[in-house]
Amino acid sequence: MNSEPTHLLRPAELPTLRQRLSLRMLNLLGWRLRFKPLPGPHGVAIVYPHTSNWDVVVGLLAKWAIALPFRWLAKEKLFRGVAGATIGKVIRSWGAIAVERGTSTGATQRLAENMLASDWCWIALAPEGTRSWKPHWRSGFYHLAVTAKVPLLVVWFDYPNKEIAVTEYVNLSGDIAADMAAIRAVYAGHHGLHPELECPIELAPPRA
Repeated sequence: MNSEPTHLLRPAELPTLRQRLSLRMLNLLGWRLRFKPLPGPHGVAIVYPHTSNWDVVVGLLAKWAIALPFRWLAKEKLFRGVAGATIGKVIRSWGAIAVERGTSTGATQRLAENMLASDWCWIALAPEGTRSWKPHWRSGFYHLAVTAKVPLLVVWFDYPNKEIAVTEYVNLSGDIAADMAAIRAVYAGHHGLHPELECPIELAPPRA
């Protein structure tokens, strides 16, 4: 959409009215959006830091401006019974995928296989899992990307500079220390609305 090296999006360059309106609203709030085309039809995206409810507002406007149908994970119980017939239908239409929480046997492998079987599937996650401070990230995104052998899109919110960047990718090697160092390098210098709530960029220790 934009051939400049900065990848800065401008409303007039976007193809649909919804994209242009979303980006104009984002710009009116003082935010800029940078976007680099995805490197392929499958991948995992992580969004950090997540320290405020405002992240949801600016994140949705950015998603609508980019107009890519990112998927996200929701508890499997929301897709069963009465919830599945009501809430489940709605959130599935929004891109939700049922995830088997609390089950480790083959769940990541099945999710990776389903992703790769789709014509187009990028799954977006917030590795902190909460707006509150925690000592580490959830590791699900890492295991999914490594298992599926797909790129990791590293998205950042930068509140001091009012900027969202959907431009940086890391190809994970399986060497956790090296991979997390590469991720930390991308996020260096970018902070959320409440920096004191940012979780350290470290994976949770393995479960016993």
